[in-house]
Order: sequence, then C-alpha cells, then structure tokens
Amino acid sequence: MEISTIIGLIIGIVAVVVGMLLKGASLLALYNPAAYLIILGGTAATLFIGFPLVELKKIPKLVKMTFLKQNLMDKTDMIKLFMEWASITRREGLLALETKVDEIDDTFLRNGMRMIIDGNDQEFVRDVLMEDINATEERHRSGALIFSQAGMYAPSLGVLGAVIGLIAALSHMEDMGELAHAIGAAFIATLLGIFTGYVICHPIANKLKRLSKREVEIRLMMVEGLLSIQSGVSTIAINQKLSVFLTPSERAELSEREAGASEQKD
Repeated sequence: MEISTIIGLIIGIVAVVVGMLLKGASLLALYNPAAYLIILGGTAATLFIGFPLVELKKIPKLVKMTFLKQNLMDKTDMIKLFMEWASITRREGLLALETKVDEIDDTFLRNGMRMIIDGNDQEFVRDVLMEDINATEERHRSGALIFSQAGMYAPSLGVLGAVIGLIAALSHMEDMGELAHAIGAAFIATLLGIFTGYVICHPIANKLKRLSKREVEIRLMMVEGLLSIQSGVSTIAINQKLSVFLTPSERAELSEREAGASEQKD
C-alpha cells in the first residue's frame, strides 16, 4: 500500500474542513449537488472530448496504481544478481544462464535474458529493449496527461459554476438573506473545482510521472546489466557500472552488504 497517497488525501480534506470551521463557515455549505454536477460532470465531459475512450478506460487502473506500492526489484539486489550472473558467465559461458531464466519474475528482464542467451547481436538487443522502454514511457505519459488535463479543467469549471451561481443569486435581489446564501453557495463550486484540480488531479498526475520514472530507471539498469553480461565483463566492472544508478545512501548500503559478505567468507 502506498501510504503517502492516503496521508495526502486525509491532510487535504482535514485542512479544508478545519479551515472552514475556523473561518466560521458551515460544513452544510458543502452539500451543493449543482456544484458537484458542474465540476465532476464538466471535467468528465472535457476528458471524453479530449481523449480516446480506450485511454479513459485505464483511469480506474491508474488511480489504483497511486494507492499500491510498486512491485519493482530493489536496485542493490539487482546489482548482486547481475554480479552473480556475470560470475557464472565468465566461468561457464552464457548458455549456463539458461537454467536461471525461468526463475526471473520480471517479464522485461526475462525477455532480455532470453535474447542474449539466444546469441542476438548487442545492438539488436539494445534496440529491442529500448523500444520496449520507450513504448512503456509513452503509455505512462498518456495516463498522467489525463489527470494533468483534469487538474487544469476543474478549477476553470469551478469559476464557471460560480458564475452560474451568481446569475441565480441575482434573482434574489429583493431578499438580502437569500441573496447572501445564494452567493455563498455559488463560491462552493470554485472551492470544489480548485480542490479537485490542485489537491487530487495534479498530484495524481505527478505521482504517476514519478512512478513511471522509477520503473524506467530500473529497466535501464536491466539493459546495462544484460549488455554487460553479454560482453563478458567482470563482476567488479558490472558493479561499478550499475552503481551509477544508486543514490549515495544506496551505494553505502551495497558496500556494507559486500563487506559483511566478505567477513562471513573469511
């Protein structure tokens, strides 16, 4: 479970509710079906107009992704795995890795391993894997764009809702109490539009971009690792090459693991 998404939503809702109470606004004002219809219905309409249905069908899956923890290989574990494979390759050759293929859970890595074991040219392997990464990035980009666009439209529709509310309020000019109530209700649409756009849609788009970036980074590590094994580099060289993908803290953790492993051997 990606707890940060839940924490963010709770903080956002609590901030608005408590803020309204501190300002003396009634929470009953949030019950405004017309405002919800304009914001949610209008935003949905803009998305249907702006995106193909095949992409919009992915919205539930995209939202679900922001609540679930990514199932990606740990970078330090991956480096250790590639070092092990490099050691096997240098001793017994690439074909010795054939028994390891079925143990690989990641489809991308498994396909790449099969290609190098089959003896494909390095340039061909790189091209195929990079095309796969590019296609994945494009799919992720289109998914994030849906929420970016929704985040842009919702606040504008909030203004539209406020204008409609103010037009309705003008019909109550003879009753100042009713007029004040109608004006307050009109601005609820603006509040909902801004909240929907800047607290929900834009952050979801940003998280999807971050998740995509992390997945692509992991896959680029896999490409470099696979090509290094195919080239027959040493375990030390493959460690150095893949360590550039690690943060300083991750490099320190890897060094500690290696030091601990060396001590156990001694």
